[in-house]
Amino acid sequence: MDLTTASPLPAPSTQASHVYDRLREDLLSGRLAPSRKLQMRFLMEAYQTGQTPLREALNRLTADGLVEVREQRGFYVKDVSRSELAELTKTRCWVEALALRESMAASTPGWEEQLVLAHHRLSRVPRSLSATEFEDNPEWEKLHRIYHRTLIGQCGSQSLIAFCGQLADQLYRYRRLSIGKAFPSRHVGDEHAAIMDAVLSGDCDLAVKLLTAHYQRTADVILQDEAIFPELRGEAARS
Repeated sequence: MDLTTASPLPAPSTQASHVYDRLREDLLSGRLAPSRKLQMRFLMEAYQTGQTPLREALNRLTADGLVEVREQRGFYVKDVSRSELAELTKTRCWVEALALRESMAASTPGWEEQLVLAHHRLSRVPRSLSATEFEDNPEWEKLHRIYHRTLIGQCGSQSLIAFCGQLADQLYRYRRLSIGKAFPSRHVGDEHAAIMDAVLSGDCDLAVKLLTAHYQRTADVILQDEAIFPELRGEAARS
């Protein structure tokens, strides 16, 4: 091989970041199913990477709450449970309520314009790619995340925003697993508009109440999804 013309290999840190991004997407989308063992050899082949950057990526995903390490057994996709979903939802409601209150206290015309624009762009994109059956729209998901991040973006704490983002990622995994049931019957556009209107009118208590109800309504639907919580069938049979 002519070393003067060969393409250089990515730096280890760059390679680890690339693997992290790909793994994270596959974890959030559900392509890597909950409780699945993440075998190193399989991952090295699937993601075309070495063991060192792969371990670095897995350790970062463990810190994100998407992967777990089981003693003497290696890495696994984080399992799902109704109790975790309820806890994550409650925590997100707490911290985003704080972040939204702080954002509204520090409101500026520029931030309000950003919120109106984020909502406008979201409202113009269909939730489903199909008009006859529910088909998730990735563009809607991207704009949805931007809208919610804008709501809390004026809070003045990057650490708080980052923590809110981490909770959103963990809850997004649940939404993806239950997406066909959780959203076709919801009028989420009306919910988003009502939250924005409360923010723009300066009614902090109402804005927080609507945001909390928005998250809780999603959780309540997913918590009753037998496809991801099969134990519900047994509970129904016993009752």
